[in-house]
Amino acid sequence: MGKSPQELGVTSDSPDCPDLWELENGDIAVIGRDLSASLGQRLPAGVSLGADERLVVIPRSMLVAAKPDIPGV
Repeated sequence: MGKSPQELGVTSDSPDCPDLWELENGDIAVIGRDLSASLGQRLPAGVSLGADERLVVIPRSMLVAAKPDIPGV
């Protein structure tokens, strides 16, 4: 979805670059930095992490670039 990490300049071209894409069933998969430990204690009211969930952060530019590919946005 959107532009590649290389096009956006948000990667060092190593295997740890952020990305997001649409799965065959329509769900969205996200690769980003796992900041569950540091940000998990500062979640907004009403937000929580399940035992099998992680708080993943991607660069803002990635989501902005993907906006045209997200239906209804």
